[in-house]
Amino acid sequence: MRGSIRLVAWCLAIALVVLPVVGVLGGWFAADRWPVTQLTLQAEFKHVSAEQIRAAVLPRLGKGFFALNLDGVQKAVAALPWVESVEASKRWPDTLLLRVYERQPFARWNTNQLISREGKVFSVPDAADYDQLPDLHGPEDHLAEVVSFFADVQKPFAGAHLKIIGVTLTERGSWSVSTDTGAQIVIGDRSQAGRRLRRFLDVYPQVAAGRGQGLEYADLRYTNGFAVKWPQATAAPTAGGTPRT
Repeated sequence: MRGSIRLVAWCLAIALVVLPVVGVLGGWFAADRWPVTQLTLQAEFKHVSAEQIRAAVLPRLGKGFFALNLDGVQKAVAALPWVESVEASKRWPDTLLLRVYERQPFARWNTNQLISREGKVFSVPDAADYDQLPDLHGPEDHLAEVVSFFADVQKPFAGAHLKIIGVTLTERGSWSVSTDTGAQIVIGDRSQAGRRLRRFLDVYPQVAAGRGQGLEYADLRYTNGFAVKWPQATAAPTAGGTPRT
């Protein structure tokens, strides 16, 4: 009996020592003691400004060093449109350290959004102004397929000295690409894309020879050929048949 009482006494003594320490470290007690008042930033500051980051963090500063919630700080900064990820830590006695990684835009998506190099779609107010980026269009749930197709068509067109800067996938599953000269090339169904592109690109250098301007439009969906429209000219199929999707 005496041993049990001694054990309970020891447990109570340890609890009286440990609980206040845990409470302070966990921010349960003395939440306003040792306030965090300093902010150290590491960032590229290409798209995200220091002012934007400070504005997101400021409401969370002023709390006690141990009461400051790093997860909440990270989420607040990560909510900024151009922020890819955030690392947050504390330095005794009053400093919050932030390392901010910005999104690197890869392409535009459906005009008003951007795609990061990590494959994430994000919105910024001036997305349409990034017209130097590839212009990709398609149904929202086909993003990966559109990006993949854009990568696949770069090599074959390079040999014909045509630079592809955009890809469009319609709701009906028809593909088309656009060039840096403003030309549109309709390919149709992806299952036929390889064959149709080879047929077009094999003869395009000869068809384009002697013309001062590049093509304006091409439709590759014909059974045995394709149709090409040159600036200030009408479409002229090189072979018979009707266009297919």
